[in-house]
Parts: sequence; structure tokens; C-alpha cells
Amino acid sequence: MSPRRWVGGLVASAVCVFLVVSLSPGEDAASRAAKGTLKPAAPAIRDAAASGTVSSDAPARPAEKGSSITRVTGGDGKLPNDNGQQWREYDIRPYTTRVTTTSRPEQAIIDWILRETGTEVWFSPPLGLLNADRDVLRVYHTPEMHKLIQEIVDRFVSSQAESQAFSLQLITVGSPNWRSRAISLMQSVTVQSPGVDAWLVTKENAAILINELRKRVDVREHNSPNMLIQNGQSQTITRLQPRHYVRSVRMHENSFPGYELEMGQIQEGFSLQISPLLSLDERTVDAVIKCYIDQVEKLIPVNIDIPALAAQRQSVQVQVPQMVSWRLHERFRWPAEEVLLLSCGVVATPSAERPTTLGIPNFLTSNPARADALLFVQSNGKAGQALLEPQRTATGVSPNYRGRY
Repeated sequence: MSPRRWVGGLVASAVCVFLVVSLSPGEDAASRAAKGTLKPAAPAIRDAAASGTVSSDAPARPAEKGSSITRVTGGDGKLPNDNGQQWREYDIRPYTTRVTTTSRPEQAIIDWILRETGTEVWFSPPLGLLNADRDVLRVYHTPEMHKLIQEIVDRFVSSQAESQAFSLQLITVGSPNWRSRAISLMQSVTVQSPGVDAWLVTKENAAILINELRKRVDVREHNSPNMLIQNGQSQTITRLQPRHYVRSVRMHENSFPGYELEMGQIQEGFSLQISPLLSLDERTVDAVIKCYIDQVEKLIPVNIDIPALAAQRQSVQVQVPQMVSWRLHERFRWPAEEVLLLSCGVVATPSAERPTTLGIPNFLTSNPARADALLFVQSNGKAGQALLEPQRTATGVSPNYRGRY
């Protein structure tokens, strides 16, 4: 036998021995796979992963580009109700159909529910859902939460509150000494915001107080007292005017004069928002009041040296604003037959006016004016009646805007 034939026979014999050892009598590949001693090939793993049958102990593979790392399931198709949550739908059409001042009147209901319940109860256990369109408010929560929501929704859809209206009036007084004569007409109320005072005043005494304030030369009225607000909705009064200043300088080496001034703008003035809601028995008023005032006290000049095209240095002046700001965000509750009076303290005036001396503008100082900001909030009863019979003061005189509006 030749050496080449002898080597070929030896290789063939080795292959036969390997097959006999791998597949012993009575045990084929299928039975060994059933016992778990035969591992599937890599393509089989990929096919099983595509069909969702890969076990949890399968080796992790790097996520492909664009795929999700988080394990996401479809759940069992049922909402958890471990705390007895219930699904309820509230018909809010009696309210939304009569509100024509906004395109989404249902948002007011959502806002007041969140004010009463807080936002954290909708993002923590037990599971809760809150959604509304123009016709239906959908809620999924515990029976105790449904009881609270039912009371809030009733205050909106009740026919008694259908035509209720509210008004607010913003007045600034140059000196807080108005309190010395008015303190006997007011009843103090607790306030959480620092620097803010609040009182309850009867409507008759409020008319007398406003009439006395109008006799002062340092009084300014910043809005009409006849502004009406739909029950539950929000109303905003804004008086803002832009204040321009040189914010920075930008270099341009290849153009004349080699730099460009960058202008900035600050909205100076005030914004006042109120969201009132009458109780179901019409005896009390809840209101959330937000107010902010921004005023530029002065613009501080800063000289910046920049290189010139002629190899000489030149100076450019930029300005840094020194701001005076004030913020109020608080909720109040008071009897509907009384007037809520808020004093924000001596703050920046809503309109950037010069300080006055005995009512005469003082041009010797560049500092802006300061004033005691007063806010009168009251329920005017039925909106139709309030529109037909405008609010009057004790003497029947019209508001004094001193030729500014």
C-alpha cells in the first residue's frame, strides 16, 4: 500500500470513531437537545429573539444602533386597582358651552382640580388618570379623590354660578400713610407671602376708601374697575413696555468700525392674574392671585476697551441693568359679600414714572418711583346685571387716570 492511501484510510477511520462517540446508541441529537446538552446555533438564537421566546438567562448583546435599551411590555391590558380606583366620566358641557371667552374652557376645571389635590397625587401611587375635553372630564382614582373632584366640578356646572362675575382694581399710592385713616374700616387677614398685607372690607367701606384715595395727588389707577371675570376662569392685566439698552459688544475685525453693539431688551411693568371660583352656595370666593412687577432701577455703564483698525484702542460703553422685582403667588378665601384688599408694600411702581414731590415730578433724581400697590378684589354678583349697571363709587365720580389713559 502506498503511503498516501494509508494516510487517507487513517483519517477516515478517525472520523468514524468521532461520530460513534458523539452519538451513542439510543441517543440522537434531538433527545440530547431536549435534555439541554446540545446548544442551539447562533442563527437559532437570533430567530428566537425575533419571536420573543428568548429566556431571561440568555446572554446580553450590545444594543443595535437606534434600538431601545429599556425593556418594554404591553402589560396585561388592565388598569391597576389595588386601592379601589374607579373610572368615572363627568359631563362638563353645562359649563363649557356658556364660556365663550376662551377656546379651552375645560382647562380651568383641570387647573382647579390640581390646586385642590396637588400634582403629586397624579404621578405617584396609587395610579390615577386625569383628562378632559370640551364635553367630558375623565378621572381614574380612588373613591375619596372622586368625592373631592365631584365638589369642584359642581362649582363649575352649577346654574347658580352661571352668570357670576368678578372685578379687580389696581391702585398705587405714593406713601403708605393712607392706612392711618383707613385702618378702622378694615379687618386684617393672615397672609403667607412676606411683605404682603390683606384685609376684608365691606363693599360700602371699600367704596368710601377708594373715593378718599382718589383725592390724593400721589394715587394712580392702573386698570378699569369694571373689568368682569367669568367664574372659574383666569384674567390677566398686563402693562409692559420695552426698555432697550446696550447689552454687549461684538468684534468684527474685517469691517468698519471693527465692532458691533449688541442691544438688549427688558419688559418693564407689571402683570396681574386672578383666577376666582365661587362656592356652590355662593357664600365664599376662592381666588388664586399672581402678580409680578419688574422695574429697571438704573443702567450701570461699563467702559470696554476694544482694538481699532488704526492700531489704536478705543472705548465702548455697555450697560448692565440693575433690576427691582416683586412677586406674589397666593390663594385666598373670603366671604362673597365682602371685598378683599391686598397691599403689596412699598414696591416698584407698575409704570416707570419719576418720583414726585407733592404731586410734582421730581427731575432732580434718576431713581424710579416707589409706591404702595393696592389690589381690590370683589364679586359683582350676576354678570348681566353688572354689565347693565357699571360699578360706581360712593360719590358717583369716574376713575381719575390723570390723562394717562
